[in-house]
Amino acid sequence: MTDPPRKETDVARRIRARALARGQGPGEIAQEIHEQCGPLFGTSRVKAHRLAHGVALSDIVAQVKALYEVDGKPAPRLGETLLSAYESGYKRPGPEYLHYLCAVYRVEPDALDYQSPCICGRGHAVRHGVASVPQPRQPERPAAQDPDAIVGAIVPRSGERPWVTVNDLRGPDRADGPLTIDVGEEDIVLRRTLLQLLAGAGVALDGQFLGAVDNLRRKMDDTLVGATVSPTMLDQWEETTYGYGRQYQATPSLRMLCDVLLDFSEVRRMCDKRQPVELQERLCRIAAQLSGLSGLIMINLGDHRLARSFFRTARTAADETGDRQLRAWVTVRESLVPMYYGDPREALHLARKAQDLAGRTPGVAGAMAPAVEARALGMLAMRGRGDAAPSARRALVRGRSVFDQLSKADTSDLVYGFTDRQMAFYEGDTFTSLGDHKHGDEVLSHALTLYSPTDRVDLTLVRLDRAMCKLHAGHPDAALAAGREAILELPSDHRSDILVHRARQIGAAVSAKHGDSPALKDFYEALAGPWVTSPTQDTPSVPPAEQV
Repeated sequence: MTDPPRKETDVARRIRARALARGQGPGEIAQEIHEQCGPLFGTSRVKAHRLAHGVALSDIVAQVKALYEVDGKPAPRLGETLLSAYESGYKRPGPEYLHYLCAVYRVEPDALDYQSPCICGRGHAVRHGVASVPQPRQPERPAAQDPDAIVGAIVPRSGERPWVTVNDLRGPDRADGPLTIDVGEEDIVLRRTLLQLLAGAGVALDGQFLGAVDNLRRKMDDTLVGATVSPTMLDQWEETTYGYGRQYQATPSLRMLCDVLLDFSEVRRMCDKRQPVELQERLCRIAAQLSGLSGLIMINLGDHRLARSFFRTARTAADETGDRQLRAWVTVRESLVPMYYGDPREALHLARKAQDLAGRTPGVAGAMAPAVEARALGMLAMRGRGDAAPSARRALVRGRSVFDQLSKADTSDLVYGFTDRQMAFYEGDTFTSLGDHKHGDEVLSHALTLYSPTDRVDLTLVRLDRAMCKLHAGHPDAALAAGREAILELPSDHRSDILVHRARQIGAAVSAKHGDSPALKDFYEALAGPWVTSPTQDTPSVPPAEQV
């Protein structure tokens, strides 16, 4: 004697094998599986029917989708997770899905333990001795899309199907027209009443009819004002989004990216549903902020292509809110992509565009955009553009003027705001690019005192800018030592591409001005250690010397 099977599927498999040997059909097998497995495993009737056919969840999903295709309808959103929820009793199928489950298993709803009548109003169970079944009008489709190739043995050819499709009920003249199936019990009551009226029978205005009318009205109210997201949930998401701003530089970039994108995915699903206008606007704002933050993280990881894609998504979401300040914030943050990895002229263009969007109202973008403009002009001045230096200094003055008008909330967030330490960093970087290394070093030294030790990205960039100041002062070895120290003091999971990229710029500048040296070789060996990049980036980018 063998040990009795301990798993639900093993028990069901034995029951099915023995029943098939006795010549029993799927309905009888399902009943026996339910009677024996129900007390042991809590097997529901709808699951018992699937086990009786000996197929997996994916097979039933594929067959339901095939029936949708045969009926000329778009593919449903039914998946294995939802079907499993039906089988476990956590959810109940709606009228449409119930209709197709009955069609697949060729049973009535009560056989699946659902008491509601089917929307088609006809039987699904196999009836022996029936000569023919009304055939639906089928839409033309290529021969390759044979339903038998899709649905398998459970679903017979259309001419042999013992069920009636929804198109049958509509008549041949309307079979190919659009149809929205969301039929509940109130629809059945109303249709029955209409048929009685058409037949000339008297209809009493009873409680069932009035209840169906009121229930239908309530469903419309639920559709119009109901939402899959609550204001409280949005409050929590907004708090989480701003929390990412506080964690942005203290958390390794790849870890931060995973956390942000998981919430971004959830927000996307909520945006896909119909929401009240005020909730939809808040969702779009959160989507714009999370997408913009993802773009910033991709800058750190060195994948400027994905960074631009995220900023493009953020612009689309921001446009849905109608908030010019949010659109300006997305634009000025996007300007950092060309500033670090592209053409400073493009960064200059985006910074000025952000100022136009921000307008005269003091805001984060209104303060940050002139500072970015100044940095871009400083880079152009270093490349020989004669009018860039005075324009950069004027931009710094404008930026500082707006910055002094910002609220405390706007100057306390490194991502969604613009802090005093960031302003000092931008000023020092601009002075360094303009060749004013003494003034630049003073401002950058002050910025170092403002940053927290956990603000690793900006803190390291400030230290690398100070190394560049030493190079401009004529001390190449000191510049290389400072740059090497700034990189090596970073934990390996914080050595993102943007920092190594900036350090290599120092090496390229030393090589261009002073040639190769033993210190330069040691410097590059230190940068050969592990760094963090985007999964789509094979190697960190090395800037040409003329771009330094």
